[in-house]
Amino acid sequence: MIDKTKSIIFILTGSFIFAFGISCFAIPNELAEGGVAGITIITYYLFEWSPSITNLIINGFLMLIGYKFLDKLTLVYTLLCITFTSVFLHIMEEYGVPLEDTLLASIFAGFFIGLGLGLIFRGGGTSGGSAVIARLANQYLGWNISKTMLFIDLLVVGSAYFIIGGEKTMYTIISLYIGAKVVDYIIEGLNPRKAITIISKDSTEVAEQVNEKMKRGVTVFSAHGSYTKESKDVLYIIINKQELVELKQIIHKVDKQAFVVVHDVRDVFGVGFTIPKPSSS
Repeated sequence: MIDKTKSIIFILTGSFIFAFGISCFAIPNELAEGGVAGITIITYYLFEWSPSITNLIINGFLMLIGYKFLDKLTLVYTLLCITFTSVFLHIMEEYGVPLEDTLLASIFAGFFIGLGLGLIFRGGGTSGGSAVIARLANQYLGWNISKTMLFIDLLVVGSAYFIIGGEKTMYTIISLYIGAKVVDYIIEGLNPRKAITIISKDSTEVAEQVNEKMKRGVTVFSAHGSYTKESKDVLYIIINKQELVELKQIIHKVDKQAFVVVHDVRDVFGVGFTIPKPSSS
């Protein structure tokens, strides 16, 4: 029950923020968007149809066609998202203010739209529209779902070119890119870290220095060189970005010839990061 309540809160909050990004930044600054949201914006520019009504009608029609491709819970959450997004779009229709700097508008539009979609996805719902079309194309044509969604978004944005012009279309692409990045961070995690792989002839000393000076654990893998067949230990360490300089100094001091690979890690959880270390007492 708690998980479902949390999901609904995510979806309602995401629907509000998504509608806010469209109504307050995209439409007032003549920007477009991908998917069904983009179609509602285009019809608003052409015919001044209410985005809230258009969104409800188009998504409702698509849900009637493709409901059997969604599990029951996802279907309920998606219908909830569509309904409340339309309600919020209606409420905020008159609140948008054009900005003098279109680049600034595209940045904020992308941020809020991406944040809203990310929360909706985290809640287990979808925004409807292109996701349903992509599932239908996958079922009957064998098309890849993610590539189909990208194709639909590009098709809608490309169509908007003839209405908002080339310059605003380019700003829209900036907005879409920012939105996609924000969605990634919301879905995959907001707890970025660095993962370090170290191959050194003095791996034991490096590990001891990291334990002592940085208070970080080190995982040791046994390995061997493919060419030399020489056995060696490989160290694997997860650290905060701010600790990278200190770790490099430790490695350089112990073994200047160490082979080091630095990886970006999107999210980390567990003992020592999101879970406190158990007391030694």
